[in-house]
Amino acid sequence: MDQDVRGMLDGQGRRFAVVWSRFNHEVTELLRKAAVATLHKHGVAPRDVEVCSVPGAFELPLTCAWLARTGRFHGVIALGAVIRGETNHYDYVCAQAARGVLDAGMDSDVPVAFGVLTCDTDAQAMDRAGGRHGNKGADAAEVALEMASLRETLLRRPP
Repeated sequence: MDQDVRGMLDGQGRRFAVVWSRFNHEVTELLRKAAVATLHKHGVAPRDVEVCSVPGAFELPLTCAWLARTGRFHGVIALGAVIRGETNHYDYVCAQAARGVLDAGMDSDVPVAFGVLTCDTDAQAMDRAGGRHGNKGADAAEVALEMASLRETLLRRPP
């Protein structure tokens, strides 16, 4: 019989880092608050959540990599909001933030959740930061919780 191995939304005894971009802070602060609240809701003690801010989404990957490599965290959560403007800057920042956050997790073997909004308008971003599409900061925190649990489960399984 096939087995479906899944992580749990259980933060008891686990430590997480939340890295958030201050650019578009009216959106990203909502993401940060929801991510931290979600971690606490699922049993992560306040002392086990480290919050770090960076200037913009482009700085998220390096900071996530630094934190993941410390060995102090079971997961890292990257939060930001990139909103399309009149130049190609949006495309470069979105692509590199996504790739860099992925690389931070792959290189460190620590789950790094991607909670960076990539929206065309301010209204779309607000809809995803607690509006009609929920809060993607909370969603990213749940991803980090589940992936941290899954990683521990898989590492403990016999060959």
